[in-house]
Amino acid sequence: MNIAVDAMGGDHAPEAVVQGALWAYAELGINVILVGDEDLIWKEVRNQGKGRNEIQIRHSSQVVAMDESPLRVLREKRDTSISVAFELLKRGEAEAVVSAGNSGATVGAAVLVLGRIKGVERPALAAIFPGARGTVVLIDVGANVETKPRQLFEFGVMGDIFARSLLNMDKPKVGLLNIGEEGGKGNERVRIAHELCKKAPFDFVGNVEGRDIFSGDVQVIVSDGFVGNVALKLSEGMAEAIGIMIRREASRDPISRLGFWLSRRAFGNISRNLDYEEYGGALLLGIRGVAVICHGSSSAKAIKNAIRTADSFVNNEVQKRLQEGLAAVQSEGNIPMEQR
Repeated sequence: MNIAVDAMGGDHAPEAVVQGALWAYAELGINVILVGDEDLIWKEVRNQGKGRNEIQIRHSSQVVAMDESPLRVLREKRDTSISVAFELLKRGEAEAVVSAGNSGATVGAAVLVLGRIKGVERPALAAIFPGARGTVVLIDVGANVETKPRQLFEFGVMGDIFARSLLNMDKPKVGLLNIGEEGGKGNERVRIAHELCKKAPFDFVGNVEGRDIFSGDVQVIVSDGFVGNVALKLSEGMAEAIGIMIRREASRDPISRLGFWLSRRAFGNISRNLDYEEYGGALLLGIRGVAVICHGSSSAKAIKNAIRTADSFVNNEVQKRLQEGLAAVQSEGNIPMEQR
């Protein structure tokens, strides 16, 4: 298996990306094709003390800046590292793509090069959260700033299939993120989506609130990309703040330091569970292929784990199950007609 990695995407590219790819190869045995400026990539490979037999490189002449307009990139730049990576996937030279670059351009390139699964209007990013009583999937976390009711319904279908196929959940509960649990809460778009989901082929439990994201009582939570991305970034900031506060309190006096030392294993486990870098990135569901989109500030550790996540996605045939699941929903007439 080969995973194509956008070596030029991200705030710390190509150094962090190359290092993460080399770790994935050395520690996990995953073959990686680094896509980008060949000279810069080889320089970083040599800086890591590695040679040409440990990594594959595919040259591309253009780079997408983090603040570039995705539409402009897709129109004017044909040889970007992210586009070349998706071309490798389309031609069967790679099984998945990983990128920490411009997320809008990455989603656009995925749709342009690979296309969407039949029955999907908009791809969506699914992120995994550590819930108090089990893993939680939040979908969408940034691919779509504005969505229609039917698209939120589709996110629920994809999230349900994703949770069952990759996370081995038997019958995940699916909720719609809202400002209250009552069905009449929220804006018109969310209220219509709530009515659509009541007739869905998944286990819809109604509206859920922001506090439910980390409870684990509802395993799949559906949102538009704007609110979902805010929730994702809020959780990252909260996890970092909790870590700082714990270390500060633990150093206040000898008794606190002793208590922290005795509980260090538990604190370490909690810290790992809350660390977004342990998951690597969010999976882009709804395209004809496998893609993991990482945080722009991803470290080498995050890149390595994103590659691991992509590898697991491929090995569990989640893409095939998504296509089959969506086809079954369509054949049963459960995909609603467009509603505004």
